[in-house]
This record gives sequence, C-alpha cells and structure tokens, in this order.
Amino acid sequence: MSAFNIEPYMVDPESDLEVETGQSEVSQEKRLLQDVSQWFHSKKDIMAGGLKSGDPEEEFVHSPFIRKQGNIYKPYNKDMDNDSINEKSMMDDVHTKEIDLVNRDPKHINDDVVKVDFEDVIAEPAGTYSFDGVWKASFTTFTVTKYWFYRLLTAVVGIPLALVWGIFFAILSFVHIWAVVPCIKSYLIEIHCVSRVYSICVHTFCDPLFEAMGKCFSNVRISTIKEV
Repeated sequence: MSAFNIEPYMVDPESDLEVETGQSEVSQEKRLLQDVSQWFHSKKDIMAGGLKSGDPEEEFVHSPFIRKQGNIYKPYNKDMDNDSINEKSMMDDVHTKEIDLVNRDPKHINDDVVKVDFEDVIAEPAGTYSFDGVWKASFTTFTVTKYWFYRLLTAVVGIPLALVWGIFFAILSFVHIWAVVPCIKSYLIEIHCVSRVYSICVHTFCDPLFEAMGKCFSNVRISTIKEV
C-alpha cells in the first residue's frame, strides 16, 4: 500500500488580517452612512414640524457635521470668551464698585501731607503751661473748627473741583494715549534707523583709524632716569 502524506492546512495570518481590516472598514462606513441618514431625517422632521413635546434631541457622536470648534466666521474659543467676560466684569467693577466710607485713603497718599492734629501744630514745652481749661478749649476749638470747616468747603467746592479734575485727567489720559505714546514710538523707530547708519559709519571710518593709531602708539616706550 502506498502511504499518503496528508499535510495540514496552513492559514496565512496576513490574509486573515486583511480580511478583518476590510470588514472593520465596511462596518465603519455602514455606521457612518446610518448616522448621516439619521441626521438628515432628523433635520427634515425639524424643518417640517419641529420636535415633538417630550422627545429629546438626538446626539450623533459619529456625525461629521458636528463642529464643536466653530467655523472660520465665528470660532468657538473658550479662552477668548473668558477674556471678554473678565474684561467686561472688570469694567463693570470700575464703574459700579462700592466706595469704602471708612478707609478713604487706601493707598496712603496723604498720610504725611495733610494729616495734621492739634499736637502737630500747637505744643507747650515744660515750664510754659497755660491753664488747663484754656488748653482743653483750644484743643476742642481747633479740632471742631478744622472738622466742620473742611466739611463745609467740600460741600461747596468739592463736587465742582471733582468735575474739573475729572476733565483734566481725562484730557491728560487722552493726550498720553493718542499723542505722547505714538510720538515716542515713532521717535524710537526713526532713531533706530539713525543708530544703524551711525554704527556703520563708526565701524567703517573710525575703527580702522583708531586701530592704526593704537598700533603706532603701542611701540612708544617712556623711561625715566633719576640723576643724583
């Protein structure tokens, strides 16, 4: 009897991989087509009669038409939105913030200028004391007069002066922003060109001259002899 050699059936792993890859691509294409068809049907229903009450709006995860980043005309930029919101809140705080009625000099600009008490103006050294009643009355008179006369002046002249100083600093800010800073910037740009030309001239004409003079004077030797 003749012996038959039965060889086992060998499976090529690369062919299986190609088949699986093709099947996965086909399944992805089918799923994408289903999502697109669902999207078109939902849009058609919305345009026809709108969503029915109680029906939640469907979300398609694989739909290529959903663009969370926005478009070129209206980008969806969270950083820009946050910056605009912060800037708007800062502007609102500047114009609507509450004034501190207790601490009216938070930056301490007038501590050493107009902070004057009775002890800073009038003082009696040892041995030259007045009557106690006179000293107390003088203290009370000085303090009360300074307090109420300052309030009277602020009530009469404070608001007009606030208006004048507001206009003055508004004009000053306008001149600084629209005139001074552009002039300084243009001056810096122009002087930069001049500095480049000046640097080229110095390196072209002055450097060789002074280098030659330095080499000439480097050979000069000075010696001193002291004669007794």
